[in-house]
Amino acid sequence: MAKRDSAANQLEEFKKAQLKADVLTTGTGAPVGTKTATLTAGPRGPVLIQDFTFTDEMAHFNRERIPERVVHAKGGGAFGYFEVTHDITKYCKAKLFESVGKKTPVGIRFSTVGGESGSADTARDPRGFAVKFYTEDGNWDLVGNNTPIFFIRDPIFFPSFIHTQKRNPQTHLKDPDMFWDFISLRPETTHQVSFLFSDRGTPDGFRKMNGYGSHTFKMVNGDGKPVYCKFHFKTDQGVKNLMANQAAELSMADPDYAIRDLFNAIEGGNFPSWTLKIQVMTFEQAEKVSFNPFDLTKIWPQAEFPLIPVGKMVLNRNPKNYFAEVEQIAFSPAHMVPGIEASPDKMLQGRLFSYSDTHRHRLGSNYLQLNVNCPLKVNNYQRDGPQCVGNNQGNAPNYFPNSFSGPQDDKKYLDCTSCSTGDIKRYETKDEDNFSQVTTFWNKVLKPEERRRLVENIAGHLKDAQEFIQRRTVHNFTLVHPDFGGGIQKLLNSYKN
Repeated sequence: MAKRDSAANQLEEFKKAQLKADVLTTGTGAPVGTKTATLTAGPRGPVLIQDFTFTDEMAHFNRERIPERVVHAKGGGAFGYFEVTHDITKYCKAKLFESVGKKTPVGIRFSTVGGESGSADTARDPRGFAVKFYTEDGNWDLVGNNTPIFFIRDPIFFPSFIHTQKRNPQTHLKDPDMFWDFISLRPETTHQVSFLFSDRGTPDGFRKMNGYGSHTFKMVNGDGKPVYCKFHFKTDQGVKNLMANQAAELSMADPDYAIRDLFNAIEGGNFPSWTLKIQVMTFEQAEKVSFNPFDLTKIWPQAEFPLIPVGKMVLNRNPKNYFAEVEQIAFSPAHMVPGIEASPDKMLQGRLFSYSDTHRHRLGSNYLQLNVNCPLKVNNYQRDGPQCVGNNQGNAPNYFPNSFSGPQDDKKYLDCTSCSTGDIKRYETKDEDNFSQVTTFWNKVLKPEERRRLVENIAGHLKDAQEFIQRRTVHNFTLVHPDFGGGIQKLLNSYKN
């Protein structure tokens, strides 16, 4: 027999751990006499409706799939801990950062963005990088990607953008016209598209990529002083990407490559880890900096805002059950803890609503009571609803204010006071600086061979779009650098010959 890895041997390992097989039961816990025959009136007669063993099994089977995530449908996850290695209490009062050496349990989910649940792990796509910290002050979800930027800067475009990554409503096929039409009409996408079609667009599994909170957040210290910040998870395994031909081969040979790689590494004791670092910007610096620090299509230059080490995240446990712990884990940027707050980042503001809202649709109004999502403690006045699997707050009062020792608010947990002024209107962002940071990426980050592959990857995808869309797209990349747009056009011309 060929050598089998840990993932392939999962059932055998389960068998070894069992002293003997348990007695089979129905969903109500009643023992089952036989699982190989339905209850019928005679050997050839009809099935009886009184056969609860059958109806219980079939009714549950009919309902065992929940809607897949609209985005980030395909993914894998694991659990572990975060340990503080450096003191950042001068920036943040969050309890998980309160002392060097403190450990906090974490759950993480990695994913592709655009593909369906059965799609390939190696697709050219951003990777979701979502971390849930189970802290004493509630769960903190840092919900980001493997890139420090995103395609758009205003959340009103998010549904349309995602539609372009999905399927044509008539043909039900991926459509290059849809993709490149939107991309070329919204030039703020240029930065992320350049990342996407570079080598970074196909990471070698989940362990060998960085993760970023991407958004600008606010940190508040014990004295109530705030700063803006960004979060960076740097892989300790080293960044490694797949070449386009390798990714294509793996998408056919092993579409679950990244999930398998993560499972086997942890099962074999090769626990992956990431170093958490932050960038910090004062409110005064935010007023003077040359770019919009709340624009998700921009990075903060590390020369101006250096990385500050915080701690290490280690993943040392695979899920015991994928559905319960990975499919049902629910992240939202709105899940914050004292010391971490939202900034004026428009995309973050939009996600504060959309993520929690989609979980209520997908998992139910009590999704936070599921074990994988449940905080260490909850005291509130929310009651009832479908799938109420917790204690429903027991016999405590269900209204506020009350005179009977129900949970009370505490002003020491008030949000940091901030000032916001301006005319209330819809501000268009299309013509903000869309290209200068992409020019820096082209000139100073990419090596010559990486530029060549970037051009080849874009042209190879763009060639299937209509010619007027090609022209508009090439124009945008030419504004980044003449060699960028010119190289794409040269390859497009060669495809026509």
